[in-house]
Amino acid sequence: MKSILKISQLCKVYESGFEALKKIDLDIYQGEIFALLGPNGAGKTTLISAICGIVSPSSGSVTVDGHDIITGYRETRRLIGLVPQELTLGAFDTVWNTVNFSRGLFGKKPNPAYIEQLLKDLSLFDKKDTELRALSGGMKRRVLIAKALSHEPRVLFLDEPTAGVDVELRKDMWALVRGLNKSGVTIILTTHYIEEAEEIADRVGIISGGELIMVEDKQTLMQKLGRKQLVLDLKQTISSIPQSLETYQLELSSDGSQLTYTYDTASNRTGITSLLQSLSDQGISMRDLKTSQSSLEDIFVSMVRKDA
Repeated sequence: MKSILKISQLCKVYESGFEALKKIDLDIYQGEIFALLGPNGAGKTTLISAICGIVSPSSGSVTVDGHDIITGYRETRRLIGLVPQELTLGAFDTVWNTVNFSRGLFGKKPNPAYIEQLLKDLSLFDKKDTELRALSGGMKRRVLIAKALSHEPRVLFLDEPTAGVDVELRKDMWALVRGLNKSGVTIILTTHYIEEAEEIADRVGIISGGELIMVEDKQTLMQKLGRKQLVLDLKQTISSIPQSLETYQLELSSDGSQLTYTYDTASNRTGITSLLQSLSDQGISMRDLKTSQSSLEDIFVSMVRKDA
């Protein structure tokens, strides 16, 4: 696949000596949805800000569709749209004028039909003549998204775009993101709503302490690191796990009524059949059994803890 965004050995060190980014290497493929996950202070916003020209990197390089973000900043800024975390909007201009002006800043010719459709997609068209100061926080967030898309960028950054917004906006925004992605726009998002990344992303990167500790296809990541558990509800409680069952590394609940067996989802043999036979040989009967698989959130938490 073709890389539209290439990051090489990117570092950011502030005057205080704090290393916000540590030799980040990352390729973003054209047309993908990439989710960047990490705790507060991990470096997510700094990385996006460096790519978008808001923060100057200390070393390393970034290219967007072959254009360097420093020597070819005009070209790269035309290719990029950014929805920041903060609500950075004026007060007295109207929605329409704000979005239309933003398009002009990037040298795009006026296109009222495009702006009208964009506002309709974001449920903003009925507010087009409303001053920004009169909008709710959720509506202002929609305006930020409209501004980021006003110049028809090929790469869209969404930095915690749904933090603190209503469910309706969240659904509208993800529907718009899917539509944009289908039209060829590359999406890079950071989010605390890990279930959203699990649902929408093609690949996932995990950043912690300024370091990119893992980048993986979402499904491959979950297959590699995901755990599946078989939970057995026993007909009669037991006080301890028989010695003959130690190889299965079972966990016994505190009240002795439940056994949990954890196994590798990628393994050809799970060991479940032999476990059930061994339980039967020990005279341990089951009332019920169920399986559960770890989510992307479980994987994320375990990776960050491992790196800490």
